Amino acid sequence: NLSIEGKPVDWSVEYYDVLQNTVGGGIPKMLYHFRTTMGGKFPTQESGTKAAPETEEEEQALVESLQKHKTELYKEFVSEKAVPRPGVIELMDEALEDPRIAVGVCSASTKAAVTKVLDVVLGEERRQKLDVCILGDDVSKLKPDPMIYVAAAEKLGIEPNKCVVVEDSMVGLRAAKGACMKCLITYTSSTASEDFYGEGADAKVPELEAAGVNLDMIFGPMREKGAEADILVGVKD
Repeated sequence: NLSIEGKPVDWSVEYYDVLQNTVGGGIPKMLYHFRTTMGGKFPTQESGTKAAPETEEEEQALVESLQKHKTELYKEFVSEKAVPRPGVIELMDEALEDPRIAVGVCSASTKAAVTKVLDVVLGEERRQKLDVCILGDDVSKLKPDPMIYVAAAEKLGIEPNKCVVVEDSMVGLRAAKGACMKCLITYTSSTASEDFYGEGADAKVPELEAAGVNLDMIFGPMREKGAEADILVGVKD
């Protein structure tokens, strides 16, 4: 029951697409919405019976409580609805079986939310095989800041230019390129018009499965010609 000047707080799918390509993490998205989109206006609560926050501390407390509630709802939804995007599991399994490849997950979301998603979508056994898993709770700056990817490379002991990130948003792309890594974008219908190549993407495809993407298309050229080699030649959009 949140409202601003009598109007309920509502995010459409289209508006959320804007947010996810602008700001990383749930709490930063909410703060961006209220402080930037709404011009510094925060909502009243409980149908207007509870006043809007007046200090930064109160604003932070509000969005943290909203994030906690959203995470619980999200975990319930994930348990019932979540499925992997086509081709993701197959590519991950191929990489997990290759001793030359380290596999990781870097997400701006909280541990509570991501762990649930990974257990449902990947399965606990596959999740346990990951070489690195760095989440929003583990870093002080979220995407588009490159910190999360820099931390992953350091933990693995791998040079950033030998890493390939699979992302689906402009925020993730900027984080990957800021960390000096290659980035493969798997866009969606709502982000298909984004200028990913203009922001430095090394390749983009609508779905990994539909494009027939496999591990050799990504790392084969890098092994033969060096870290600067083009990837997904003849396959990417």
